[in-house]
Amino acid sequence: MTEQSDLAKAVDDLPDGGDDAPAPTGPPVKSALDQKINDVFGGAVVRKDLVKAVKGNAIVPSFVLEYLLGQYAASDDEATIQSGIESVRKILADHYVHRNQAELIKSNIREKGRYRVIDKVQVQLNEKDDTYEAEFANLGIKQVLVSPATIKAHPKLLVGGVWCICDIEYQHSENARVVPWILGSIKPIQLSNFDFDGYVSSRREFSADEWIDLLIQSIGFNPELFGRRAKLIQLVRLIPFVERNYNLVELGPKGTGKSHIFSEFSPHGMLISGGEVTVPKLFVNNSNGRLGLVGYWDVVAFDEFAGKKKRTDKALVDIMKNYMANKSFSRGVETLGAEASMVFVGNTSHNVPYMLKHSDLFDELPEGYHDSAYLDRLHCYIPGWEVDTIRSEMFSDGYGFVVDYIAEVLKAMRDADYSDRYQRHFTLGSDISTRDRDGIHKTFSGLMKIIYPHGEATREQIEEILRFAVEGRKRVKDQILRIDATMAEVKFGFTDKAGEWRAVTTLEEDEYPAYYHQRGGEVSGEATSSGASTAATAVEAPPEPAPLFEGHRDFQENQRGVSYESLLLPYVRGATDIRIVDPYIRLPHQGRNLADLLALVALGKDPAEEIAVKLVTKENTGDFQQQHLLMLKEIQDGVASVGIKFNVEWDETIHDRSITTDNGWKILLGRGLDIFQRGSRSQFDMGSRRQEFRHVVAFGVTYIKENKSA
Repeated sequence: MTEQSDLAKAVDDLPDGGDDAPAPTGPPVKSALDQKINDVFGGAVVRKDLVKAVKGNAIVPSFVLEYLLGQYAASDDEATIQSGIESVRKILADHYVHRNQAELIKSNIREKGRYRVIDKVQVQLNEKDDTYEAEFANLGIKQVLVSPATIKAHPKLLVGGVWCICDIEYQHSENARVVPWILGSIKPIQLSNFDFDGYVSSRREFSADEWIDLLIQSIGFNPELFGRRAKLIQLVRLIPFVERNYNLVELGPKGTGKSHIFSEFSPHGMLISGGEVTVPKLFVNNSNGRLGLVGYWDVVAFDEFAGKKKRTDKALVDIMKNYMANKSFSRGVETLGAEASMVFVGNTSHNVPYMLKHSDLFDELPEGYHDSAYLDRLHCYIPGWEVDTIRSEMFSDGYGFVVDYIAEVLKAMRDADYSDRYQRHFTLGSDISTRDRDGIHKTFSGLMKIIYPHGEATREQIEEILRFAVEGRKRVKDQILRIDATMAEVKFGFTDKAGEWRAVTTLEEDEYPAYYHQRGGEVSGEATSSGASTAATAVEAPPEPAPLFEGHRDFQENQRGVSYESLLLPYVRGATDIRIVDPYIRLPHQGRNLADLLALVALGKDPAEEIAVKLVTKENTGDFQQQHLLMLKEIQDGVASVGIKFNVEWDETIHDRSITTDNGWKILLGRGLDIFQRGSRSQFDMGSRRQEFRHVVAFGVTYIKENKSA
């Protein structure tokens, strides 16, 4: 171990050079995971940033673009990728129909006699002529004859419309009733076949962490910017595609990507506006007997579902409640069944503590759906307020599954049931009702199929998923208890084989216990002027300060309300010598964390006194050594003016993180000072102004009172 007491000397010894490393050029550097993905799943994966490269101004879902990229650019060879991009661009330029170019495309069809287009096609039955007729959304042509065999092979054409590659012919007739457009061929844009057994076998080549990161990259996000809990939240959004009749709700702030998965990710999902749905469109049209959306799609998602003042159709609410509970709906005297999962996404206009104090977490739903019987049919509530607003740096340039490939994988697993895979290790609480148990089972089964399709998971991995599934259902039930006081309370948790009870709480329950535990319209108590003492005749002595907590505390990922001021400052106040051991104070945000702590230390001391602070850390000896040393020197110079003598000691052997003070406290920090998620880079983001508004990563801290001074 050697000590570098003079950062200025270390900085002076650096070779000349720019402050920043040169910006990378060319394609992104392939990570070890990306290389592994290509080695194992070659031909079924694509670089996720290519979608933006080819999309241009085409208003076309990502799964359409990735279908084409999968045909031409599913490779890790840069020359092949670039050639594939050019091919896809040319196909889009030549065949994708922009609405404002529809007349030009129709002219091409007429002049050439036959032309291929990419468009969204919907088919209707003309009862008068007993024919099926197609309508092309962007091209604007209607009444194009479609053969019954095509409808039999692709029934979804009748409901909602399907993106297709079509050959269209033109043949004019003197008969004005004859439509000149003739459908030569039609091919829905989705994978025709794949090797499911090969997929499951290949899963064994990846660790659980690697597999989760591959799935996050497949969705289109950079997994490095997501914590474990945030990744699981993203994967829960996939459960409706892999689990039949799964009822999911997500309410949260705008711009968090709630509807993205259901509009862009799979050709088996249908996203509709919450205000546009009717009983005939969703379930069955009694006048002609035609099935609605639930009969043809794996997932029906309702966008913009929230809105307290929205008008609701009571008949729709009633039939939806029956379908969500029993997987069936009535058509006159006949009862029909369907397998579509139901997803409800909407925006909230208040933060979580406000909703908990004044109403409940379902407060934003239309009045007709703010009903305990309807809400009890929901299997899981995704806490949308935990999801970061989507920012440009969050998108991945790594490799992920071609969307139609993973969509077919998920569809193929809808027949499987993994809901009992936890039972060899754990038993759910005895007072959990059948409906609660069904919700937990469906979420658990879905996550197991997504993350562990091969069925190989450790006891700890199973517990993680089970706990997450229980929390998702508990969030639903706890809010119902606030709406309907007649409902019985439930102890959510499970026991292991040794009989140890493991309670499950929601994150907002841990953050806001004073507001969370209310029943049936209770209002949380608030201090009022009448509660103040009226006998102000004597001056009371200030209360003795409460003793500082000793022991261990855990914090969950995405928790808020945590700051160095509450976590660390009380324990370092009064110290004159502080030793911080943290091997990773290298990156700019880590340096900012250190500066934030030192600023608090400076505020908490007498301005006339000085405090010695030593940082024990590892030196960055790589390409960024210069930036590392300059950063620490800037911190040293900055805190010198506020009475802090800051120094650095290099130690390449350290691993554990801690803070030791000469006032008798030792603080063991599981993650050191790096407890906050990166968050937005905007200087106007509240998290950049106050730590309490930032999400934390999962971490633990232990406070030890030592007998002797440090």
